[in-house]
Amino acid sequence: MSRSLSTWVTDPVLLREALTHSSYVAEHPRQPFNERLEFLGDAVVGLVVAEALYTRHPDWDEGRLTRARARVVSQPGLAQAARRIRLGDSLRLGRGEQATGGRDKPSLLADALEAVAGAAFLSGGLPAATDLLITALGEMLDSPETEAAERDPKSALVERLAARGEEPVYTLVQASGPDHDKCFTVQVTAGPLLRAEGRGRSKKAAEQAAAASLLATFGPESS
Repeated sequence: MSRSLSTWVTDPVLLREALTHSSYVAEHPRQPFNERLEFLGDAVVGLVVAEALYTRHPDWDEGRLTRARARVVSQPGLAQAARRIRLGDSLRLGRGEQATGGRDKPSLLADALEAVAGAAFLSGGLPAATDLLITALGEMLDSPETEAAERDPKSALVERLAARGEEPVYTLVQASGPDHDKCFTVQVTAGPLLRAEGRGRSKKAAEQAAAASLLATFGPESS
């Protein structure tokens, strides 16, 4: 996705605020951060997603539309959309948040997408916010059930843990081998009892493997 965020948020002050996490302000005081825009964006996202699903699926009843909307606007769904437009690359984070993988943390990405949607609405109205969200959400609006079923292990793990009020934490355990052939080992934990490891040729691959390993310890997901 090559389009710049400024395509949708033409006001640079609003865009900077939307991309600023509270951890950054803790280290650089007296700057606005994105929680107020997140509040507004939550409503904008709900409206845009509801209208898109209503329009694209004229044969769906209210119950199916409601379930589909819940899938799309869930934390994993919005985080997936944020990754599609590479939102994490532009976030302004504190050093601690950045060091612990904040640029790919589902909760942070989902909140940031809502904040950017709010900023797009303020700077360009509903058309700008709609274009942003339709671009970011992609095929998820056409087949939300399929997209959810095929979600990557990290996103699937977030969805499973959310029902327990928990969130996964990834820690790099080891990086071994020469630069051209490294092997990464990552541990994922959730709460005091859940723990698993994964290995891969990149840190992201190792995180996905760790998530898949922890998911395997759960029983079948109820429908």
